Amino acid sequence: MLMSKARPLTLAVAAAVLASTTLSACAPLLVGGAVAGTIAATDRRTFGAQTEDKSIVVKAELKLPNVAGKSSHVNVNSFNRRVLLTGEVPDDETKAKVEREIRAIEGVVNVTNELEVGFSSSYTSRSNDALITSKVKLSLADAKDISANSFKVVTEKGAVFLMGRVTQREGAQAADIARGVAGVTKVVKVFEYISEDEWKQYQPAPATQG
Repeated sequence: MLMSKARPLTLAVAAAVLASTTLSACAPLLVGGAVAGTIAATDRRTFGAQTEDKSIVVKAELKLPNVAGKSSHVNVNSFNRRVLLTGEVPDDETKAKVEREIRAIEGVVNVTNELEVGFSSSYTSRSNDALITSKVKLSLADAKDISANSFKVVTEKGAVFLMGRVTQREGAQAADIARGVAGVTKVVKVFEYISEDEWKQYQPAPATQG
């Protein structure tokens, strides 16, 4: 029996998304070949912003051991120079100190501090979060009216944080999709909103007939 052409492509995309869950939430996903090229081409950040986001995360990770201490579990994600902090720290003083140090990193324009005061999450909890992240990404990829590559998904103890440069319409739709994924306890929108006119600029030009 012949396999359809669509199935290998679907499996390839799914494999690329699921592969991201094996990496630390603090580290940027590195994929090769056409997949990486496609993601970069459809990203609504400038190439400079994408590069700076990676630099911000690296600089933050170098700071964290001395700032947060060994008893903390801090994830840093940056999208268009806007940083999201998630995880657990032992006290409010450490929470404030981490935010202050991250804000001081060159290029950072905003910090959303979602750190919780308490014990670090378990390996089982983090593995479950990675699975939820992959499910949300695949659900966004299945949606017809939004571009999955416009969203960054971060999960912490079942809470899903959505980042990206999107319209109000896209943000609301993505949040509804994420809420429908099994295991999601809440959805937090950490978006940079753009207008519908700006959204149109990112849409591919209609094909012309020769």
